[in-house]
Amino acid sequence: MEAIILAGGFGTRLRPLTYTRAKSLLPIMNTPMITYLLDMLPKEVDTVILAVNYRKNQIESYLQSLNLDKKIIVNDEPEPLGTGGAVKFAEKHLSDRFFVLNSDIICSLDLTKIMKFHGKMDAVGTISLWPVDNVSEFGVADVKDDGNITGFVEKPKPENAPSNLINAGAYLLESKVLDYIETGKLISMEKEIFPQIINDTHRFYGYQFKGHWMDIGRITSYLKIHEFLLDKQNKKNHIGLKCDNQGTLEKSVLGKNVQIGKNTKIKHSIILDHATIEDHCQLDHCVIGEHATVSNHNDLDYVVLGDNEVLSEQNNKENEIIWTQPVPEGYPKKQIGNVIGG
Repeated sequence: MEAIILAGGFGTRLRPLTYTRAKSLLPIMNTPMITYLLDMLPKEVDTVILAVNYRKNQIESYLQSLNLDKKIIVNDEPEPLGTGGAVKFAEKHLSDRFFVLNSDIICSLDLTKIMKFHGKMDAVGTISLWPVDNVSEFGVADVKDDGNITGFVEKPKPENAPSNLINAGAYLLESKVLDYIETGKLISMEKEIFPQIINDTHRFYGYQFKGHWMDIGRITSYLKIHEFLLDKQNKKNHIGLKCDNQGTLEKSVLGKNVQIGKNTKIKHSIILDHATIEDHCQLDHCVIGEHATVSNHNDLDYVVLGDNEVLSEQNNKENEIIWTQPVPEGYPKKQIGNVIGG
């Protein structure tokens, strides 16, 4: 059985961290994000197909270093194809039934249970469902008591929402779904393919699970997943190997070989590998990239400092990203805007 992992996006809302690394390799509690997804795979999955485009070599190198007991196929897309196009591009590697998984989701979904549910319902497709409070920001599933999905309503008003359940980014599909997808096109599985399957088969189901779910698509959610996991693991902080911390930490995560100077206070922040925060600094809800340096007497709130950047002394910055190096060739040229709250 196969699992397609969708890892081809640029992660533009997580820049500048994604200028230098694939989004799926962003560390969460010092472990690359994609590892959490690989750990979820049931034993029935013996082949992992990586749908990649941006920074393919980084992802391939990391997976080869893991020595997984599964076959790894790196399916290099010539250009971004969307969820549907990526699945169709992997067709030659697929058998009768397969998973499609978004690489930027951290959740408590049990994929073995979704397999059992899928088989019990004789489904053509089963997707994971997660309840939300703000239905007006999502496509909401119209779902019957037995899990049968009859449609989706895009960003409904709360009073018009058919449920509070949204697509949570994990799919189990039968091979006949591939017949609905045109080859070589940028296609959204969610907006273009799923509605056709619903109308034609009436065997499209949703599986609701409990626990936790978070889409790591923004700096806000990147910070929040760390706070959540610290609480879940009952930790005050998480500190990597060979760190020299002479400051004060509160609900923060340090990578390996991080240097924290005297009289420096770091709260609710993520400091990546080999970074240095010098003396008399205050950081609150910040992300500091690998090999970056925050010089003495900096006061930073909601600041993202890219890899290898050096912030000079005595700055007072709030809600800002800092990137002075060239943007990678081919990276989408969009206005960065408010990276924390945007």
